[in-house]
Amino acid sequence: MSDTPAQEGYFGPYGGQFVPESLIGPLNAISKAFEECRDDKAFNEEMQYYLAHYVGRPNPIFLCANLSRELGGARIYLKREDLNHLGAHKLNNTIGQILLARHMGKRRVIAETGAGQHGVATAAAAALMGMECVIYMGEEDTRRQALNVFRMRMMGASVVSVAVGQRTLKEAVDAAIEDWISHIDTTFYLLGSAVGPHPYPTIVRHFQSVISREARTQMLADEKALPDYCIACVGGGSNAIGMFAAFLEDASVKLIGVEPAGRGLDKFGGHAATMTKGAPGVLHGFYSYLLQDDKGEAAPVHSISAGLDYPGVGPEHAMLKDSGRVQYESATDREAVDAFLALSRSEGIIPALESAHALACAVRIAPTLGKDKRILVCLSGRGDKDVQTVADLVDAGQFAI
Repeated sequence: MSDTPAQEGYFGPYGGQFVPESLIGPLNAISKAFEECRDDKAFNEEMQYYLAHYVGRPNPIFLCANLSRELGGARIYLKREDLNHLGAHKLNNTIGQILLARHMGKRRVIAETGAGQHGVATAAAAALMGMECVIYMGEEDTRRQALNVFRMRMMGASVVSVAVGQRTLKEAVDAAIEDWISHIDTTFYLLGSAVGPHPYPTIVRHFQSVISREARTQMLADEKALPDYCIACVGGGSNAIGMFAAFLEDASVKLIGVEPAGRGLDKFGGHAATMTKGAPGVLHGFYSYLLQDDKGEAAPVHSISAGLDYPGVGPEHAMLKDSGRVQYESATDREAVDAFLALSRSEGIIPALESAHALACAVRIAPTLGKDKRILVCLSGRGDKDVQTVADLVDAGQFAI
């Protein structure tokens, strides 16, 4: 599948550059640099070196034999992004973008983060390349993800706690964009998800598509067949667009993105199910599905997973929803924690709460399918960062282990 949207900067009607005039030139410069590097032999050889020797790719697929047996029905496989260095898929993209920043002569990078994994991956990539690094994170997320905050600081990054609005990912993005505008000549904005103005959705998809390219080859090698279902969680949508990219033209593979239903889809501000309950609008420089209040502003959102509580979604996901190629479903906080505990108990693998939303969907549908069917789930990250959150719920008597 091509990395280029059908119309420059757009996926169908979605995408674009809805930004101040002062950012059009810098965005176009990033687009030009990406076009120069994408097919450049030396750039790709260096990228592959770091993916192999720093990130630890390729990571394997894994058959959850115990969980599959307990559920009955389809066999559940995991694409083990949790085995990457630092424990998530985010490093695939930050290595690519930090090399792009270096190509452009930038020596300072900034980023936003929710669950902290993109912040950690950015801090690591900046340390590797000897660059100054500033990470913006909502104050509520710094509380929920204190371990990741400390990891970022250990690697030399400055972490700025954003104490406005809901104090989560949206506000972190707002603050990062303000910084970028103020330091446009020296700074590269290393965006973590498949959102934002063009060319970021295309850049992130390009660097994250390694997930599905590997998974497709591995399923054919190990199982002599493609998966029947491919499932990934969706917040902004980077791990999902990476997981879907190499399967988009395989009509036999059903693609499912899973959003956070939080406390329930009927509760305003109690979920972040953008595709399910949102409508098209503009946020952070791009046009896509957006959860909105009665004034058309970005609505308050909630998810137990800090990486999914974002009121928008990447523009390519919006196109894929409208076309019907990807089905978008949701999982509640409770379903995600149940799946988190189920995988931990059955396979000894602790998933990130983000990934547990995708797993919850697999757990839901596996018993309805025949034993000859295969479900491939993107395990986008490991759950070390979420153990305290779940422990608090267990201590409060809401869950049992």
